[in-house]
Amino acid sequence: MADAISSDALAKGGSVTRDQQLREIRDIMRGGRGGYIDLGFNYLPMRSQTPLESPYGEHEGYAFKHHFAGFGSGEVAKNSHLGALLWFERSGWDGEDFFFWPMYNDFSLARSVTTWGLTYTQSAMNLTLAGGMQHQNVEYVGDIYPHENDSLLYSWGHIRWGRTSVQGSFYKGHWNTLRISMDLESRSVYGGRKSGLTTYLPNLEMALYNGKGDKDSVRVFWEQNLFAQILYGEVAFDFPRKEFHSGALKYYPDPSRMVAIEFTCLRRNVRHGSKDLLWGGGIELPFVRFAYNSSYDYETFFHAKGTFLVEFQFNLATIDGLLFARGGTRSAPMETLKIEKKKNFESNNDKGLDLMSGTKGETKTLDAKGIRYEKAGFEGGK
Repeated sequence: MADAISSDALAKGGSVTRDQQLREIRDIMRGGRGGYIDLGFNYLPMRSQTPLESPYGEHEGYAFKHHFAGFGSGEVAKNSHLGALLWFERSGWDGEDFFFWPMYNDFSLARSVTTWGLTYTQSAMNLTLAGGMQHQNVEYVGDIYPHENDSLLYSWGHIRWGRTSVQGSFYKGHWNTLRISMDLESRSVYGGRKSGLTTYLPNLEMALYNGKGDKDSVRVFWEQNLFAQILYGEVAFDFPRKEFHSGALKYYPDPSRMVAIEFTCLRRNVRHGSKDLLWGGGIELPFVRFAYNSSYDYETFFHAKGTFLVEFQFNLATIDGLLFARGGTRSAPMETLKIEKKKNFESNNDKGLDLMSGTKGETKTLDAKGIRYEKAGFEGGK
């Protein structure tokens, strides 16, 4: 019953993965310090869930995506933090489900993309610099796909000052993407507020893609807190076509974003009236994610649609001892409770016993009652 994925979508998977990894790095670099870990892989129990559509017909098999990401930093001087990051993804399509050794049949495609870099953050100035390389390793490409080579010639750079960041990626001496972001929303995990008007400021992003000549395109994203940093709306538009690209309504039971429920809509450009819009959603739990026709999966998993997808995954970020999921606005519930208890404990200890203070500003004295003994003197006589 599932719709087939196209060989064209598989052929473009490398560029999609490189851009996705840089977007995730942009999110983590909001703080520029601390640490982050991400693990995950998709599980498809049936061969008919992601069939491949090629010029020779449809072929049953499995689309796959295995990914890992890690970031860590340490303070090398006052307010100065040095760090390193590594993002890795192995994805493609094969005739058999596997984790390590694929079948490599005539219609298989398997590639991996690795993004690594070094980071520097000056927390007093709220300044972050990062940069590195992106490597593409082509394991196997069937005859129906365009020819691909391994490449070590992709590079990227990132600078963030205050709430604004600029990120670019390059191939040899040519630019591929330019991303400008303004994260105006106040987030307590980065030293902001937990509530108030500043938490309702939007997060904006403009991504410019090099389409070789007149085919350059711009995609604008708007993320908006709708209620108490647990209900969000997201929308994206494409230019110069000036049309709606995608939208989402996301609910996070807790602002740490350990759990999420989303409803999405995506324009697929099939141009058949209402069929042009793909409606779907997903539920994300701490160790597993379920989705159906989610716009995220359509864009990052070879336009998979018409089937339920299961992803076993886990991601966790930390900064200044606070734990939260990527993109979270506040620390995890247990971490918040721990900090509040610590503050209350320290407050009670500060009270102590003060002999110099009393009620209503009066000086407090300590009186002792008991037997008073005075030593007698000897001045001639008893």
